[in-house]
Amino acid sequence: MATSVGNFSLHNGGGFVVSISFDYLDENLQMQRSKSGSNFPLGQTETVDPGTLGVPNGSTLWLHADVVWGTDNVASQGFVYESGNASTANYTITGTTLNNTMGLINVTS
Repeated sequence: MATSVGNFSLHNGGGFVVSISFDYLDENLQMQRSKSGSNFPLGQTETVDPGTLGVPNGSTLWLHADVVWGTDNVASQGFVYESGNASTANYTITGTTLNNTMGLINVTS
């Protein structure tokens, strides 16, 4: 059973601009993509409640980093979105537009 979280944060340690979206399984177990959040530059961290980007409560989801003019990156660790849950899955992304790496740092409550 996947861990439930209510928020995701992404620290941009890469040489590019990035935004957050989510890949999630809908009620028919089909993969969907949420809307994207705002772009943010190197050195900044954004925290997002997936529900604000259209992810339904209870969905299994994966953080999707939308790298502007580059190669997107999708987290390997899936979570269950639970609206109102105080836990946050914290990620960082580093590298360049075409060669970047994203990893889960921790889950905080």
